[in-house]
Amino acid sequence: MNKIECSIMRLREFEPPEGYYLAFSGGKDSVVILRLAQMAGVKFDAHYNNTSVDPPELVHFIREQHPGVIEEPYKKSMWDLIPEKRMPPTRLVRYCCEALKEKGGTQRIVVTGIRAAESAKRSKRKMVEVCYKDTSKRYLHCIHDWTHNDIWDFIRSENIPYCNLYNEGFERLGCIGCPMAGKKRIKEFARWPTYKTAYIRAFQKMVDVRKKRGMNCQWNTGEQVFRWWMEDFESEHQIMMFD
Repeated sequence: MNKIECSIMRLREFEPPEGYYLAFSGGKDSVVILRLAQMAGVKFDAHYNNTSVDPPELVHFIREQHPGVIEEPYKKSMWDLIPEKRMPPTRLVRYCCEALKEKGGTQRIVVTGIRAAESAKRSKRKMVEVCYKDTSKRYLHCIHDWTHNDIWDFIRSENIPYCNLYNEGFERLGCIGCPMAGKKRIKEFARWPTYKTAYIRAFQKMVDVRKKRGMNCQWNTGEQVFRWWMEDFESEHQIMMFD
């Protein structure tokens, strides 16, 4: 049995009566799980969580190519969260993921595009698991054992539309400025400079809040915070700066 057949079998095996909640981001992995769910003939509803910091081209792609995907609007944007949390998102404190990306799917089985090959942390995930923050939610990582090449081979063989940013050399289409992207953020902000401006504005609000509350703050401007944030310090050091 090949990986395509295996993934389809998984989707059929765990299909709940109410259908799956399919987590759709618009990236290469999510277009694959969407097509697999269609091929499996299982019941599902696909949801896209608009984070406020997704590439504009990605949002346009989803709306144009996948009008059936339910777009879940954000209640708070990244620009609201930064001054509210009084610190930038970092590798260890990724409050933005919980608030902007991981909502939805309560009391459902959520189909994701998480793959073991993406990172050491994800390699330890189980194909079926319970959400530790919401035990009513379960995850099915139906392509957990797929490689990067498996993904692209399937996309090409099935002639699946994908976001053109991949053709421009972008390997990931996550949130613009995500700390997990490291130095790749330099290319992102060169491509979307208005997002750099928005981050600096939010950092300035963060600085103002910290000073107003008498909290430790070594910066005077949002620009200073942005330059420090882009230097990509070790996570432990970043956390200590906000103790």
